[in-house]
Amino acid sequence: MSIAANLVRLRKAQGLTQTQLAELASLHVNQVRRYETGAAQPSLDGLKKIAVALHVPLDDLVFDPSERGPQGERLNLLFEAVASLPADEQRVVQAVLDGLIVKHRTRQLAEQHAGSGV
Repeated sequence: MSIAANLVRLRKAQGLTQTQLAELASLHVNQVRRYETGAAQPSLDGLKKIAVALHVPLDDLVFDPSERGPQGERLNLLFEAVASLPADEQRVVQAVLDGLIVKHRTRQLAEQHAGSGV
């Protein structure tokens, strides 16, 4: 899905017209129309205004749902389970994941450094 398709989907899901969205985002309605048809790409500032107006994360406008988040059913289920944990236990899971990611990236950098002959 493109930014244009995401914008149309999110706007319609909230029952807004193009004019209403333009007013909420402090944009001209013609600009919203161009964004929705794909005739123009919004600037970062325009995307931010639209995301705030729609009360959605910027990622929802830019990425397809399948482009973000865990890949695979097992990981999706695990992250859903983590989301239901108390906040203090979620922080523990986040700390463990952060540690694993840092370890992995450090290993990758070491391998690249060793491979470059430096």
